[in-house]
Amino acid sequence: MNLHRISLATAGVATAVIAALLPLPVALLLVGVLLVGTLLMVEPAVMLVFLLVFAPLRTLLNTESATFASFDPGQILLAATLAISGMVSVLQFHRIRLRELPHTLIPLLVFLAAISLSIISTVSVNGWLREWLKWIQIMLLALLVVVASRRIPLLYIVAAIVFAGAANAIIGLYQFFGGSGALHLLVNGRFFRAFGTFGQPNPFGAYMGILIPLAASVALAYLLKVWQAWQRSNIRLTGILVLAVFYALAAAIMATGLIASWSRGAWLGFFASIGIVTLSFPPRLWQSMALLISGSFAVTGAWFTGLVPQSIAVRLGSITEDVFSLSDVRGVDITSANYAVVERLAHWQAALRMAEAEPFTGVGAGNYEIAYNNYRLINWVEPLGHAHNFYLNVLAETGIIGLVAYLIFWIVTFYFTWQARRHPDMIRRSIAVGLLGSWTYIAVHSLTDNLYVNNLFMHIGVLLGLLAVVHRDTFSFFRVE
Repeated sequence: MNLHRISLATAGVATAVIAALLPLPVALLLVGVLLVGTLLMVEPAVMLVFLLVFAPLRTLLNTESATFASFDPGQILLAATLAISGMVSVLQFHRIRLRELPHTLIPLLVFLAAISLSIISTVSVNGWLREWLKWIQIMLLALLVVVASRRIPLLYIVAAIVFAGAANAIIGLYQFFGGSGALHLLVNGRFFRAFGTFGQPNPFGAYMGILIPLAASVALAYLLKVWQAWQRSNIRLTGILVLAVFYALAAAIMATGLIASWSRGAWLGFFASIGIVTLSFPPRLWQSMALLISGSFAVTGAWFTGLVPQSIAVRLGSITEDVFSLSDVRGVDITSANYAVVERLAHWQAALRMAEAEPFTGVGAGNYEIAYNNYRLINWVEPLGHAHNFYLNVLAETGIIGLVAYLIFWIVTFYFTWQARRHPDMIRRSIAVGLLGSWTYIAVHSLTDNLYVNNLFMHIGVLLGLLAVVHRDTFSFFRVE
C-alpha cells in the first residue's frame, strides 16, 4: 500500500471518529485541519500555494495586531513545506542526485559564497546571518519548485503565484479608493497610495511589477492558443479561454495596482519590463521591432496629446531627477521640495562611505542599517533600513566582491532565461519571456529600492525555480541521446 492510500485511509477513519465524538464546531475545525494535512501528505507541493499567498501578510500582521507582532507566516510555511517535503521524500524513498541539480542556480551559489566572505568584516554577526539565510531560502524555494515540478504541472505553480499577486492587488485598490485612510499617502486630495499587505507603497509596487510580465506573457500565449483553436473549430476552446481570461484579468488588476502604488521606481521598472517582453515574445526579430516601435509611438502619442492624466504625467516627469541625480548633498539646503531627493542621495553617500572603509568585503551582509550611524551624513539620522539603491547597498555590505558576484548572478540568469525562449511549447516559452520581464523589472527598480523585503524574496526564489524547470525542459527537447 503506497503513502497516498495510507494517508487517505487514516484521514477517513479519523474524520469518522471526530464527527462522532466531538461537538459540531470543533469537529468541523479539526476535520478541516485534517483534510489540509492529508492533502499536504499526498502532495506536499500544495504548501507552495499557501506560502505564495500568505507570505506577504507578514508586515500587515506585525503592524495591525499586537498578538501577531512577531508572527511571520512566510517563514512558518517555508519550514512546514521543507519538513513535509523531506518527510514524504523519506517515506517514498526519493533519492536526491547532485547531477540533477539545475545549473541555472550556480550563479546564485556564487553570490552566496560572496555573501559568506563578508562575515570577515561584518559589524554584526546576527545581521549577517539573517541576510545570509534569506538567500539560502531563495535557493531552497527554487529547488522546491524543481522537485514539485516532477509531480504536478508547472502551470499550477505559475497560476498560484499570479493569483497571489492579483489578490494583493485587490487589497491595494481597496486602499487606493479610501480603504486605508492614511493621510500621509494622500494623492490629489482624493486617493491614497496603495500598499497592499506590504505596509509601504514601493515594495507593494515592486511585487506587482515583478509578476505583471509573467502574467501578461502567459495571457498573451493563451490568447494566441484561443485564436488557433477557434480557427480549427477546436471543441476544447472553453478551457483555454478560461485560462486566457484569468491571466489577462490578473495582469490588468496588478497593472492597476502598480499605478495605484504611485511609486515612480515601480513605474520605471514596469515600462522597462514590458519593453523587454514586447521585444522577446515574437519569434522573429522584425516582429519584435515592429511591436516595440508601434508601442513607442502609441505611448509618445498618448503623452503629447494629453491622454495621460496630468497627475501621472507630473509624477513621471520627476523620475529622472529623483532616480538619476548624482551630487554631494552635504552642503544642500533641505526644503520640502527637495527633501525626498536629498534623503536618497544622503543614503547613497553613506553606502559609498561604507564601501570606502571596507572595499572588498563590505561592512557585512545585512549590516547597512546597523553600521549606518558610523557613516551617515550629519543631518540624516534615520537609516531607513537600506541605501535606496540595492546595488550600492550590496557594495556597502559585501564590497566589490559581493557587487561583482551579484551582477554576474543576474547577467547569467538573464542569459539562461533568454536561452529558455527556444522552448517549442508556446506556454513554456511565454513563461521564459515573462521571467525576462521580471528580471528586467528587478534590475531597474533596484536603482531606487531594496526589493528583497516582506518575504518578497520568496516569490523571487519561486521564479528562479520556474526558470530552472523551463530551461531544463527546453534543452531536453534538443538533446541528442
